Amino acid sequence: MTHVTLYGSPLSLYTGRARSYLIKAGIKYQETTPTSQHFLNEVLPKMGGRQSVPCLEMTDGEVIRDGAAIIDFYEAQNRHPFSPATAKQNLISRLFDVIGAEGLLRPAMHYRWNFGELNDGFLQFHFETFIPHGMDKKAMAAKSMDRMCSAGISFGVVTETFAAVETLYCELLSSLDNHFAKHPYLLGTKPSIGDFGLIAPLYGHLGRDPAPLALMQKQAVHVFRWVERMNRPDMDAGEFAEQTPAYCADDIIPASLIEVLKTVAVDFVPETMASCGAINQWLQSTDDLPAGTIVERGVGNCTFDMAGQKITALAQPYRFYLLQRVQSAYEALDSGDKIDIDALLQQCNMQNLMTQTLSRKIGRKNNREIWL
Repeated sequence: MTHVTLYGSPLSLYTGRARSYLIKAGIKYQETTPTSQHFLNEVLPKMGGRQSVPCLEMTDGEVIRDGAAIIDFYEAQNRHPFSPATAKQNLISRLFDVIGAEGLLRPAMHYRWNFGELNDGFLQFHFETFIPHGMDKKAMAAKSMDRMCSAGISFGVVTETFAAVETLYCELLSSLDNHFAKHPYLLGTKPSIGDFGLIAPLYGHLGRDPAPLALMQKQAVHVFRWVERMNRPDMDAGEFAEQTPAYCADDIIPASLIEVLKTVAVDFVPETMASCGAINQWLQSTDDLPAGTIVERGVGNCTFDMAGQKITALAQPYRFYLLQRVQSAYEALDSGDKIDIDALLQQCNMQNLMTQTLSRKIGRKNNREIWL
């Protein structure tokens, strides 16, 4: 049987998003680390100059870099099986995709890098798997680990913010646990694009690394079950009475999910607003930037308030590449649906997100995000 090849790692936050989709969509794949000569010689040149995971190699040699692009490809091929057709559910699903990919980086990095010996041996093993055979795996893995730990600092994970990050994450676990006690997935008995976004941090970092895994299993068993469920091909929801895969009827957003969004909004909204301002200021200062220029991961820092805690973090355009998809879905709606969604976002304290737009759109070409 022919399989596509997924280059990634169980350790990788973003690989978790693509892997879960392939599993739930029934797409046959084989997963391997990006360390082979075939990857370096044949795949990497097609990735637009950026070595990252996940990356998918099709049987005809086509390469798709980035989890969002991988999911987009299969959704378009298969009539969007995991994209809710109704207005509110589609928008909320897309919003959770942004939240999962960009909004939980602080707890993901904090619980990976700031719990010492609880995680160290586990991380050392996994980082060594990224080093090609014949090289000094231990030494090179240590360098990679130091680099990733420093990346956590750039996301605002510093000693002064540890307590605030932990408090908000535990509140999120509690609200998610309450939701997943009632529903197998975010929007009912069937996974959506939002589930695949959310699984990225809640599996790769927070549902596997020893320290946060123990926390999740102790304080949020229903979240842990959802993490397991998202990595299995069947519904895997025997504890629920309803066994027919479907989204909630009548475009309903469960009350328990609204509480989850309220918790997320505490830092996601102020960071998005601060990042938008910082990136727009950078764009204004570089107004001669040619169309087609590659979008880098960060373009300076932004500072914002999270429940009384000041945080400085990297301003990341990729958040707005994903968010503009949410905003486009909103703009395509009729006035009646917009009124309903405005009321919903107001209830979730996320009403400001629809107006946070960059002065230049972000597109995609040759497997890279580019400024249009």
